[in-house]
Amino acid sequence: MAEPTTKHAGADDIVDDMKSLSLGTSSHIYKNIMLVVKLGDASLVYLTRELIQWMLTNFPKITIYLQDVFDGSKELDAKELIADCKTRHERLQYWSVGSIKEVHENIDLVITLGGDGTVLFVAGLFQMKAPPIMSFALGSLGFLTTFNFENFKKDLKTVLNGENRLNVRMRLFCKHFTRKPNSVDEETGETVYTYEVAREYHVLNEATIDRGPCPYLSDIEIYGDGTLFTEAQGDGVIIATPTGSTAYSLSAGGSLVHPRVNAIAITPICPNTLSFRPIILPEDMVLQIKVPVTARGTAWVCLDGKVNFELAKGDYVIMAASPFPIQTVESSAAQYIHSIRRTLNWNRRMPQKSFSDILSPKNKVKYDDCQRAKLPIDVVDKIED
Repeated sequence: MAEPTTKHAGADDIVDDMKSLSLGTSSHIYKNIMLVVKLGDASLVYLTRELIQWMLTNFPKITIYLQDVFDGSKELDAKELIADCKTRHERLQYWSVGSIKEVHENIDLVITLGGDGTVLFVAGLFQMKAPPIMSFALGSLGFLTTFNFENFKKDLKTVLNGENRLNVRMRLFCKHFTRKPNSVDEETGETVYTYEVAREYHVLNEATIDRGPCPYLSDIEIYGDGTLFTEAQGDGVIIATPTGSTAYSLSAGGSLVHPRVNAIAITPICPNTLSFRPIILPEDMVLQIKVPVTARGTAWVCLDGKVNFELAKGDYVIMAASPFPIQTVESSAAQYIHSIRRTLNWNRRMPQKSFSDILSPKNKVKYDDCQRAKLPIDVVDKIED
């Protein structure tokens, strides 16, 4: 029997803050630029150097914030770079994960050199209000990385001059509650439990709730706006944003959702029923994912592939649309269509052809003559001309 639950007290405020996400344009002039480079590839250091040199030379009013791992890098050679640009060394600053809280208010734009994982890393850094992200495709995936580095001078000139198109991407706000014994009821002798907030996180792609190392089927209760939706038994469920619909959710059989369609997608992972199908819910619904106290095992939660924690028996997570979306700079209005065609080869197949292609030359001539005889005279004349 499912335990009675109540709607999270802060859910209404979250929903009220998340009313309208849309594609828009920005005329903002960016002055403080943060660079986030995928680490582990030496060639990216030299691409980063080329990018910094061009920006410092052509945009004298901007300041660049670079990862602190490049401070003192021989490959980057910041001193020579500053000298070649004939500029002040104060225009090249460094940031670290620990200093994000101090510098994030100054950042106007984030430029990433890497793949989709680099963009997710940036989204994790900016858990509250986040600056727009311009991403160059230098990784293995390309749903979020929309610009080619070969054209960086042209594209950056457009963006840094304030002529850019922004796609506002919905995030999910996840709040983890743990069940704690508080006291003992004097009349019944039963333990009275209370719930404490263990952690909060804003997710760009998805939250995955699965059985983790537990050998049993996961047993998860899903509530929508305080009402029991279903009890999911299987390997787990994925709660995805429209942006995350092209990630793990897609691999598990979930639907593609355009990033400008504000919604929450629930996709089961290997359910132990034939009727548990993926479902898309409205953005203003508040979800509660709970492990019942009667479950045989615990569950594990993974947020954007970065944050992992155990969901013990009786624990739950609240998920709702975040009031802090992520803005990405788009290369074109048709960027999403190009991405799914290029990256997924969406709905591509070999076109049907006439069997005339495999005829011998002699029979091909006969076939062509036969086809011409079926056409009106004026059409045949045009073909012969």
